[in-house]
Amino acid sequence: MSDLPRKAVTRTAKLAALPLGFAGRATWGLGKRIVGESAELVGQQLQQRTAEQLFKVLGELKGGAMKFGQALSVFESALPEEIAGPYRAALTKLQEAAPPMPSRTVHGVLAERLGEDWQELFLEFEDKPSAAASIGQVHRGVWHDGREVAVKVQYPGAGEALLSDLNQLGRFARLLGPLIPGLDIKPLITELKDRVAEELDYGLEAEAQRTHAEEFADDPDILVPDVVHQCEQVLITEWIDGVPLSEIVADGTPEQRDRAGQLLAHFLFAGPARTGLLHADPHPGNFRLLPGGPDGDDDWRLGVLDFGTVDRLPGGLPVTIGTCLRMTLDGRAEAVYEELRTEGFVKETVELDPEAVLDYLLPIIEPAQVDEFTFSRGWMRGQAARIGDIRSPAYQLGKQLNLPPAYLLIHRVTLSTIGVLCQLGATVRLREELEAWLPGFVAADPTETERLEELDELEELEELDELEAKETAAEA
Repeated sequence: MSDLPRKAVTRTAKLAALPLGFAGRATWGLGKRIVGESAELVGQQLQQRTAEQLFKVLGELKGGAMKFGQALSVFESALPEEIAGPYRAALTKLQEAAPPMPSRTVHGVLAERLGEDWQELFLEFEDKPSAAASIGQVHRGVWHDGREVAVKVQYPGAGEALLSDLNQLGRFARLLGPLIPGLDIKPLITELKDRVAEELDYGLEAEAQRTHAEEFADDPDILVPDVVHQCEQVLITEWIDGVPLSEIVADGTPEQRDRAGQLLAHFLFAGPARTGLLHADPHPGNFRLLPGGPDGDDDWRLGVLDFGTVDRLPGGLPVTIGTCLRMTLDGRAEAVYEELRTEGFVKETVELDPEAVLDYLLPIIEPAQVDEFTFSRGWMRGQAARIGDIRSPAYQLGKQLNLPPAYLLIHRVTLSTIGVLCQLGATVRLREELEAWLPGFVAADPTETERLEELDELEELEELDELEAKETAAEA
């Protein structure tokens, strides 16, 4: 069978060894300090060893462990630069490679799902996988009609491994927290678990991919390969070449970085508006930069892969996001606060200062305040430090905000995409994309304008009532 370790005890033992390894390295570090080595040097060595062990184990186990590692990888840019290097190297390997299934296992799955004569469906089929992911691996082939295809084959036992890993990771989420400052690990793992059934269903994935392929069929900027054939455990799509985004992150030219960043931002907002679906797995391994954009062979298009996880948004992204973003940019603290309270971001039992909420949000939405914004690891680290430092007012306020379930996946995808933009160091015209595709961001229609004016009038009346009450109390 597969080399995917499927026995719960085997996988649990490997994952359970991680916290023990962290503790052992801490003891090793203390010993190094005792003999006189600097805290800074020892800290860097500890981080490097931790990164190597963590992502080596996650990559070997595939399943939920690798899925977690991929989700974590986009937040690498939040790490301090002096310790980011080891993580960056380990994560890049994780995004694009993992130990492959043996050929006999792959052939067995194909024979079971496509029939014993499955090889007659292909003019060519490469036994060596071109990519390995969390629940399956991809083989390159040529379909019987001559089309080059990508054949995704699901690992036997992937479902059990996925849930087992995520349950185990959830048990020591607290120990993993310091890996990425400002990121709460436990909700991330919970959300990944909630998506397991959908991720394993190649029928749902094929449906989502077909929808995108049809919508973007003649698009000059975005290319989505169409579905050729789908059945249980097997998904066959058109093959696309191109430069993996992980390579652009590592070695891309400034022009490639900026173009890739602009296209990522475009797809993040245009995708839901045009398809009613949000691609929810935006790590660099799922994107390719291909020549042949709107300006010819010297320009670039974005190839998008892997639609195993999507958020279904029939009306596009919620109008509340655009409305709140616009009002925040306009400095409308009371109106923003009321909108957040109405949508459940501020619970009824919590009272916050609207101006403090505005101050909390403004640095986060800095990229939308200007025509062009250069995303950087430094900016990402600054945001992570501001929100993640327990001594920071932003940290204290953030703890009192609530994230409604309907926004969980949108929030993670947006943060993840911003993480990739920071890895790219891309200069992006984000505001342009928001104006074109985000509902509620552009100046409101007359009915909403009236509603906002009514809110302003209400705020003024409340202030007058408070003032009159104070004057009455003073006279008394």
